[in-house]
Amino acid sequence: MQMLTNYDSKRVFDYFLEICEIPHGSSDMEKISNYCVDFAKKHSLKYIIDGAKNMIIYKPASKGYENAAPIILQGHMDMVCQKTPDSDFDFLKDSLKVYTDGDFIKAEGTTLGADNGVALAMVLAILENDEIAHPEIQAVFTTDEEIGMLGAGALDVSCLTAKRMINLDSEEDGVVTVSCAGGVDFKMNLPFNHIEMNGYAITVILSGLLGGHSGVDINKNRYNADILAGRFLYKLSKRFDFGLISINGGDKTNAIVNRCEIKLCCENADEFISAANLYIAEIKNEIASAEPSFKAEFTKGKNGEFMVMDKASAKNVILTLCCVPNGVLNMSADIENLVETSLNLGILKTNDNGVSMQFALRSNKKSALDGLADKLECFANGVNANYETSGYYPPWEYRANSPLRDIYTSVYKQFFDESPKAEAIHAGLECAVFASKINDIDCIAMGPTLYDVHTVKERASISSIERTYKLLLEILKKCK
Repeated sequence: MQMLTNYDSKRVFDYFLEICEIPHGSSDMEKISNYCVDFAKKHSLKYIIDGAKNMIIYKPASKGYENAAPIILQGHMDMVCQKTPDSDFDFLKDSLKVYTDGDFIKAEGTTLGADNGVALAMVLAILENDEIAHPEIQAVFTTDEEIGMLGAGALDVSCLTAKRMINLDSEEDGVVTVSCAGGVDFKMNLPFNHIEMNGYAITVILSGLLGGHSGVDINKNRYNADILAGRFLYKLSKRFDFGLISINGGDKTNAIVNRCEIKLCCENADEFISAANLYIAEIKNEIASAEPSFKAEFTKGKNGEFMVMDKASAKNVILTLCCVPNGVLNMSADIENLVETSLNLGILKTNDNGVSMQFALRSNKKSALDGLADKLECFANGVNANYETSGYYPPWEYRANSPLRDIYTSVYKQFFDESPKAEAIHAGLECAVFASKINDIDCIAMGPTLYDVHTVKERASISSIERTYKLLLEILKKCK
């Protein structure tokens, strides 16, 4: 293996630690955008910030690259905000508690935000360094990617002249991503009326599931706590006359739900809890290989009068959770091991007059994505639910002729004496939005190895960040 470059990656980690100090969860973009503005001003770089807080920073070509075509380096500024149940961390004002553990960077009790803070750190390290060889760089930092690629969707690309782009939001070292799924969010609300019921309050918490990203982890046999809750409630409803007070699980459509809380009312609470424990034991035994840490907790509360959902509506909610499609629906016949179409119930929330369910739908084929949305519309109509769709983003189609991909492959072979893996992914990338807006753009996506993104177990490989950064520098050097 050859030496990659002599450029130190230390500045990448310096910038990443600075980013971790700044609150930058989705929909909270002001502070991180201001940080990027301050960076551009400090280094006398031209920049644009738009109404969505997207940032574009321009850096002229280095000596010898004046006639080279410009290139976009792109990442997103927001992170998924998840924390452990016992954490009092405030994502609106607290700095992430980052630490190292061997080869990994982690955050204490929260997501790390390496998705996609590492991308910003790499690009900032490049923009500040006048010794790096590169064509004109148009650095694009978008907002609210994690909640529907809203920033990329709002971006006016007329201020971009580049026809080639490196997206830095991939999550596996040595893999170049060449295509991705499109998606849409589907929300339905099942209305109910309240009735009074006497009995004991019971709280059921299903937890300990692995969770994960609803795109890249959807085929890893990870169970959804909301779907398990529906199965649990239906089984117990055959034996007990209970009233459903509320059911809540998940707060991100793009995260597989790992915890669901149910509150109900039942006259014979002790018998209910005893039967429930027996049924949970069956489920634990069934899914132990995939979900070894799954557990259920039961708390018996006071005896009294409670407002519960009317019988017909509660039955409708349970039926929906038991029968609505969820997970992988189709595998691709064209690309080996690629999930083609899937959906994830990511948010289940009880409101004052209805139970809201929000799904993330994905497919690498537009027609299949449309068909899945139609299927859920039919289901919603069948259970008398209100529904709406939002946050549509297109698939990123595979490009047979990609000079940028060829450069990546050549450099990778030069350094590592083997070919990189080229893959399509079953998750959304902003490449798709840019490809739909910029005619004939040549895109690739790359990035360091990250694990368990969108969960509190998220961690980033330090050595992989170093390799990816140095590989990126050499690719820029070849982009004449």
